[in-house]
Amino acid sequence: MQGTPRDPVGDSGLDYDPGEGTDPMLVLLGVLLVVAGFAVGLNPLLVVLASALATGLAAGLSPVEVLAAFGKAFNENRYVSAAWLILPVIGVLERSGLQEAARGLIGRLRGVTFARLMLAYLLFRQATAALGLTSIAGQTQTIRPIIAPMAEAARAAETDAPALNPPEAQKVRAFAAGTDNIGLFFGEDIFLAIGSILLMVGFLDQNGITVEPLHLSVWAIPTAIAAFIVHGARILLFGRRGPRP
Repeated sequence: MQGTPRDPVGDSGLDYDPGEGTDPMLVLLGVLLVVAGFAVGLNPLLVVLASALATGLAAGLSPVEVLAAFGKAFNENRYVSAAWLILPVIGVLERSGLQEAARGLIGRLRGVTFARLMLAYLLFRQATAALGLTSIAGQTQTIRPIIAPMAEAARAAETDAPALNPPEAQKVRAFAAGTDNIGLFFGEDIFLAIGSILLMVGFLDQNGITVEPLHLSVWAIPTAIAAFIVHGARILLFGRRGPRP
């Protein structure tokens, strides 16, 4: 019996029951396009759009239905566009000397080392994420304009160099970005109303396993502590070794 398409702008936006002639494996074509597109370095937005279009067509949706699903998703998640407002603000601040001010601040503070700065930020990021404040910091808001320049200045002061060489600077920036990711990833699961906790609770409930969100949040605390210890050790080891040419 041939399936019939449902309303593409219904509850899920892509609620469709494929017919017998539709191969379910073709729906995974979108995943292949994402991997291939990122591998060759294409524009991420175009890759995602092409992947979504291919997935919809493979599922039996018409181009109009796929476009309608896109429109519904955009309309219901318009708050995502607010993130783009941060970019011009950060650009103006950087042009006005925000990174130079961050480097100068570290230069005037005594006792601030690369390791201490990164450990303090890791603790801050985990603690705020555990309270649900996942957007209070991030790669765009804090790492690029503030934390990374401060980490570079602290590292340069440790090595008595006016500035870091490019390879060392890239390593410091990578550590700063990684510290933010680890702090957020392992801290947000402690907050019981975060999406990942609710997703796990819903998935377990569908499979007959009843778990309270609070229980998952409590058991996320040891994982967050372990993540802090492991990444903190990596920061200390990196801070103690000398700069490499």
